[in-house]
Amino acid sequence: MKALLKGGRVIDPSKGIDGHRDVAIEEGIVTQIDRDLVVPDETQVIEVPSSCVICPGFIDPHVHLREPGQEHKETVATGSAAAVVGGFTAVACMPNTNPINDNAGVTEFILKKASEADLARVYPIGAVSIGSNGEQLAEIAELKSAGCVAISDDGRPVATALLMRRAQEYANMFGMAVIDHCEVHSLSGDGVVNEGHQAALAGLHGIPSAAEEIMVERDVTLAGVTGAAVHIAHLSSAGSLRAVASGKERKIRVTCEVTPHHFTLTDESVASYDTNFKMKPPLQESEDQQALIQGLKDGTVDMIATDHAPHHHDEKSMEFDRAPFGIVGLETAVSLTLDRLVHTGVIGLSRLVELMAANPARVLGVVGGTIEVGAPADLTILAPDLSVTVRASAFRSKSKNTPFDGWKLHGGVAGTIVGGRSVFINGDVSGMDTFKVLRRDG
Repeated sequence: MKALLKGGRVIDPSKGIDGHRDVAIEEGIVTQIDRDLVVPDETQVIEVPSSCVICPGFIDPHVHLREPGQEHKETVATGSAAAVVGGFTAVACMPNTNPINDNAGVTEFILKKASEADLARVYPIGAVSIGSNGEQLAEIAELKSAGCVAISDDGRPVATALLMRRAQEYANMFGMAVIDHCEVHSLSGDGVVNEGHQAALAGLHGIPSAAEEIMVERDVTLAGVTGAAVHIAHLSSAGSLRAVASGKERKIRVTCEVTPHHFTLTDESVASYDTNFKMKPPLQESEDQQALIQGLKDGTVDMIATDHAPHHHDEKSMEFDRAPFGIVGLETAVSLTLDRLVHTGVIGLSRLVELMAANPARVLGVVGGTIEVGAPADLTILAPDLSVTVRASAFRSKSKNTPFDGWKLHGGVAGTIVGGRSVFINGDVSGMDTFKVLRRDG
């Protein structure tokens, strides 16, 4: 099929583009980008709604798809469906499945399920250590060959500095980043919320910010020794951000991500005892939140990630102390970012594309991040002025654990195109019906 997306506003900071362009697609590949392109014969012309913006496909570098082993929470198929509704053309999934993704067999299983779902691109992240037990390195070369794009022990962070050093050295040999959930378990203990005034008022055990900050400092320092690329996952505190900024000043290869829940919420929310406000790292104080927002603005923060962590309703219905950490995020991230960062003037749309497309593609070393001739046509179409009401009951994700249910937000996703094929079209956006010709079924 030949198609021409006509007259839309295209934003691609990697190419210095922010203006009206036509985008030509043939057999799922971008063939031309320019103003007023001549329409070849047998081309489907798609008039892009004037209210919409065409961006390189958004990539979420941090999701939990739960399969294999926890299919009651999410599957690769349902997570992929949630991703495309949320405007993500690709996701990178953490290895804390059951069994742990510490070998080629699990990696290949995930990729097979992603191929069967045929929605978002799925990039597995392999474990740092066997069983994520922090004792012996996994076969990193095998994981790389099977299709893993990075390594991480995620919620069971590498406790010993020596093993983290070895992980960085091996990952560097294969051009992979180490994705780092930074938490000193001996400090976080049985804490469930941020240590401080709100924890005391609620009578809940606290987790000090130092539990994150000490490990960030350690692993940034180690990256300076090894020369490896280290990516700090779901960074939450001002102290951690200072450590990352210091590393960057010293030319250390450190990057970091921030989640929408950390830049929209503070630990005051835990007063409700609603377990949908329980996540790790926990919600922080307003001073930390403002530091994260400033980091998103000034470039210290490299990307926005959802840390999409689906849990069954029954699990989240337990007492606050016993309920699992985490919330779903794939279907709310773009609207929260547009509402709280773009429409408030903190960042522009070009910076949004850097945070959600260009930088994730660069750090993970995957296709995308730009609209480039000869590359797959992975595109996110935004409706910045769309009025959105979050309805958890309508989520494509199998789990509904969100603190944002009922929120009214300004801005949303109009459509998602993966490999030149429309995998999501938002019927609430006027004019998007024309994109149906890009569906496989026409």
